[in-house]
Amino acid sequence: MTRSSAGILGIFAVIAFAALGLTVGQALMDIKQLERTVTVKGLSEREVAANIVIWPIQFTVADNDLSSLYASIESQSQQIGDFLQKHGVAANDISYSAPAITDKSAQAYGNNNGVAYRYTAMQSVTVYSAGIDKVRAVMNQLSELGKAGIVFTGGGYMGQTEYLFTGLNDIKPAMVEEATRQAREVAQKFASDSNSKLGKIKRASQGQFSISARDKNNPHIKKVRVVSTVEYYLSD
Repeated sequence: MTRSSAGILGIFAVIAFAALGLTVGQALMDIKQLERTVTVKGLSEREVAANIVIWPIQFTVADNDLSSLYASIESQSQQIGDFLQKHGVAANDISYSAPAITDKSAQAYGNNNGVAYRYTAMQSVTVYSAGIDKVRAVMNQLSELGKAGIVFTGGGYMGQTEYLFTGLNDIKPAMVEEATRQAREVAQKFASDSNSKLGKIKRASQGQFSISARDKNNPHIKKVRVVSTVEYYLSD
């Protein structure tokens, strides 16, 4: 190879390496641009009315005769059922659990010599209903049965009234849309304040929906909440 040919080849090699360097440099700059992101959160909250109520009505009976005890349980359960239906609760919404009987003379601990009654029983009548307004109205009138001699118990975990909201699927799409839209508004404001342009979504995640009582005095009103997390690209 002549010196002139080698020189020309060297010049082309230098030009090629220079072009390659510019290309690689531009690619690195583009990658650097893609690394600029902002992560934001969007919140959506709704207040909704519960659509199911579970109301356990517990009462106790005491007696020294087991047959008489069961007769009292049956009679008082029937009284409660009739009372509920009289005030608009459907018969299909009422269920009766098996009574829990305690024989104090059979207990291996404690001194039961001074106990007035050998047997005690606790029975539950449970209302599972979509007619929340009717059921809540009956709750305020239950004292009528107390005056008739039924001894109600409550306050324990098993005796707490529970309100449910089962319509989450109906409002979920709109809430996710609202949370995502709010996240984009926050990201847009951040981009504007930093003299950047908001790009496409890099990744997004939908948080878990939570359903809780609005407050302790209104457990039949629920607060539904979801938070969406979205990461956007930023560019100059």
